[in-house]
Amino acid sequence: MELSMDALTKTLPTTEFPVTISCCGNRRKEMNMIKQTIGFNWGNAACGNMVYKGVLLRDILERAGVDTSNVSGKFVEFIGTDDLGNKCGGPGPFEDEPWGEKVKYGTSIPLAKCLDPADEVMVAFQANGERLHPDRGFPIRLVIPGYIGGRMIKWLAKINVIPHESHNCYHYWDNKYLPPQVTAKVAAQDGWWYKQEYIINELSLNSLITQPSHGELLPIAKNIANTYEIAGYAHSGGGRKVTRVEVTTDCGATWNLAKITRQEAPNPYGKYWCWIWWSFEIPVADLVGTSEIWCRAWDTSNSPQPEKAVWTLMGQSSNHVFRVKVHKDRSQKGEVAFRFEYPTQPGTQSGGWATRVSDKVKSAGYGPIEYEME
Repeated sequence: MELSMDALTKTLPTTEFPVTISCCGNRRKEMNMIKQTIGFNWGNAACGNMVYKGVLLRDILERAGVDTSNVSGKFVEFIGTDDLGNKCGGPGPFEDEPWGEKVKYGTSIPLAKCLDPADEVMVAFQANGERLHPDRGFPIRLVIPGYIGGRMIKWLAKINVIPHESHNCYHYWDNKYLPPQVTAKVAAQDGWWYKQEYIINELSLNSLITQPSHGELLPIAKNIANTYEIAGYAHSGGGRKVTRVEVTTDCGATWNLAKITRQEAPNPYGKYWCWIWWSFEIPVADLVGTSEIWCRAWDTSNSPQPEKAVWTLMGQSSNHVFRVKVHKDRSQKGEVAFRFEYPTQPGTQSGGWATRVSDKVKSAGYGPIEYEME
């Protein structure tokens, strides 16, 4: 079945709701400061929230006459229009679908998920009341609430119902949470890219500090009797609700509950698709003697973020406790002030405590790490 834009937007029922989309490479630069991954330096803001409008995928599949009575072992494949380099470097393992020098970006998810009304998988054509911008996937993109951004194919061209997972190169050679012992050489030689138990679909629980900002100065004397607002965002995946965010200023010995601001109501099935904002008022006097501020989130699985980083080859699903260091410094006016320092700065920007050998972690899931001294 071919579906024109007019048919998609005018002959099928539409839906509109907010969704947080985050790359699972968010915070990858922190991983790259431990040991270089095969991914580029995402900072802590590869994440955003928009109100998407489109058509539920289940309505498109039903219009196409897909058999919804037997979904066992079936998948829906999504293929974009963009031509990308072949990450495998060869024809791949599927003789009936060999990979060329250039391949389309694609993936697949179970048919059962596509048909489940609680999961609200959408083919979107608008965001925040406007037609999708080119970098957002114009004219249409896939939106899978609660999943990583890498599964939400932009510039969507084809939808196929197939009796197996997609054979697309990027369905295998991207978005994998491989064990920390696996290097690029080992992954290629020993077939790790084809071990689908390591595929990343749902977003990981994560929280970050956005206030204070990196390098911000807080004069001490004039603020010692005041409070200061620490703030940030948090999200989970799979529709799970973020139930609490906590802040510690004594490296985890004690934790304080933050205030959560939740703009989104759950969908009719009790699922949450959006980030939350959180804040915590702390007496400035309590920062005296504090070396670090940490935050962590919990969701309905009753599991918090891990305290320590676990390095992975792709540097994805980086969701360990976020740490901001607190230093004493002087402002340009000569005032003694607290100076706040994030672990990294995004991209090629310099700065951040994790860039210093003396502050780097000593292990990340696979044994001691040796660094060359600066």
